[in-house]
Amino acid sequence: MRYTHVYALLLAFVFCGRCMAQTQADLPKDNGKPDDKNASTTAGPNSITRNIIQDRKGNIWIASWEGVFRYDGRSFINITRKVSSARFFSLLEDSKGNLWFGSIGSGVYRYDGKSFKNLTIKDGLLNNDVGSIYEDKKGNIWFGVFGGASRYNGKSFRNYIINGQAMNEDRTGKTFADRPPYEVNAIIEDKAGMFWFATRGNTFVYDGKTFTVAMHENQPFQNVRTMMTDKKGNIWLGGNDGLWRYDGSTFTLLKPKFTGYIYQDKKGNIWTSSEKDNSRDWAVSRYDEKTLYTAKPTAAEIITKPMTFGITGDSKGNIWFGAVDGVYRYDGVGVSDFRGAGYLMKQWE
Repeated sequence: MRYTHVYALLLAFVFCGRCMAQTQADLPKDNGKPDDKNASTTAGPNSITRNIIQDRKGNIWIASWEGVFRYDGRSFINITRKVSSARFFSLLEDSKGNLWFGSIGSGVYRYDGKSFKNLTIKDGLLNNDVGSIYEDKKGNIWFGVFGGASRYNGKSFRNYIINGQAMNEDRTGKTFADRPPYEVNAIIEDKAGMFWFATRGNTFVYDGKTFTVAMHENQPFQNVRTMMTDKKGNIWLGGNDGLWRYDGSTFTLLKPKFTGYIYQDKKGNIWTSSEKDNSRDWAVSRYDEKTLYTAKPTAAEIITKPMTFGITGDSKGNIWFGAVDGVYRYDGVGVSDFRGAGYLMKQWE
């Protein structure tokens, strides 16, 4: 597979996180408490930040190697500081207002605003390394993990296992205490009710009975890192094969370089995190909504960094993105830097 030397080195650090972090799988299931007292700080994380979301109350949540941070517009709190020392990769606010935090090595944590519940392989989760989380139209919560995916209905898990380049439902209750070679990077449900699973190997489409490999130009999509459905129902895929759009019948290649994350803002613009042509740096780019569905959509590079990760927008129209050294916010003019001992508000040139 095609990687830059920087990307390959970072992946080595990112995915050995479970080996280096202390796991907390034996945490009491229902009485883990966050430690808000004296934990407030004017700075966000200084380490790899993998995912960012905004909840219905307007808080920004940040998944990083230092834990999960909450930003209320004034200060940051490491909400998991006294709950787990694991590294966190994935976030979700479900339709009931619960927050889900996916860790590397310690399973997933559900936070109801007061306490945590930790779910691990002991509860039926396929594997304790949780890289992605998704809620389907029926309210089931899906976890993309090493070895496959787990669907949780609030009471029990149903697991789907990757066997080589195939994926199938498992009815034996099997779980993986080790780390299988493939993981599910992203899960989405399309407008037809089909589920898409992006893995380190192939990308699969599941109709409820059968898994089919997604193909482009007679080749399987491999190592897709992110997927998204846009406001028109088109599916966007980003990964080793570049940035692609699928309208239900045709796949269209928009950029051939490795694409890590995709986000659509409230104006309809598409934001991506991808390799630049020099294969050394990465750029956060904005594809203009007005030209988005033409043969050559217009893209503007907004920020360049050695590596960028998750992207999201807030209710004020700002764009947040994660990087190897923390979290940043773009307000349409400049980039705010939240690293260090204080609230820096540093403008990037």
